[in-house]
Amino acid sequence: MAIREKKKYRSRLGPASYVFAALVLGSFSLLLFSTRSFVVDVKDMGLSLFSGMRGGIHGLSSFVSRTVLSVRELSTLRREYTELADRVARYEQLERTAAEIRQENLRLKEQLGFSRSLTYRHIPAEIIGRDPDNLFSALVINKGRQSGVENNMAVIAWQNGAQGLVGKVIQTGQFESLVMPVYDVSSFVASRFSVSRYDGIVEGQGSPDLPLRMRFIQKRARDEISRGDLIVSNGMGGVYPGGITLGRVNAVHYQENEISMEVELETVIDFSRLEYVFVIGQGEQDG
Repeated sequence: MAIREKKKYRSRLGPASYVFAALVLGSFSLLLFSTRSFVVDVKDMGLSLFSGMRGGIHGLSSFVSRTVLSVRELSTLRREYTELADRVARYEQLERTAAEIRQENLRLKEQLGFSRSLTYRHIPAEIIGRDPDNLFSALVINKGRQSGVENNMAVIAWQNGAQGLVGKVIQTGQFESLVMPVYDVSSFVASRFSVSRYDGIVEGQGSPDLPLRMRFIQKRARDEISRGDLIVSNGMGGVYPGGITLGRVNAVHYQENEISMEVELETVIDFSRLEYVFVIGQGEQDG
């Protein structure tokens, strides 16, 4: 009987205890939310959450913005580099052109000075080509009949501070002419030694790389000939004026059983670098 009453009491007390416990927990929760010392502040959590999101978005947008700006700056730098490279190339070309013009002016001044020193009539000309198919491997100059050039006129040049014989005119056009150089196998120039005055005939061997030969020199001249002696035209024949330099003695050849001897000459003109020449006319220079 006592046991039944005890169980009945417990059954009546059970729901009330749950309600009481719930009220106590609610009161405690309200108390916690209403105090400033609450450990977790909902507003701070929200602010921290949104601040983090805002910081991430700002960082991402900054990264994208910097990337776009970097790409744009790289493109600009590449374009500026290309423009600067082109400008430097143009400046270098201008510098080379200016240097070439200075050298050309020096060469022209040198030619002008030589032209003024000539005492006979002459026509300045420029070599504008070579005729490899021509029998004489002729040089082409830019002056012809209109400038007073005629066949068999002598052609000289000033190079490296020395006057030298180039050849003679063999064909004339209205504005251009062909010149047979002294190294051609068909070229013969009456010449002499500038010091000993022995005469001979200078002829070519067909190439500017081969030496000229002076033949028919009296054999007794061998004791008076030395390497480096100057050979000049002697003026005989009416084509080449006297005193025009052909070259210097490079080698001497003679045989005991021959009555004459010959020498090899190194030309004073470097035909591979020849640019300007003077066609020599008959008579003295005017003025």
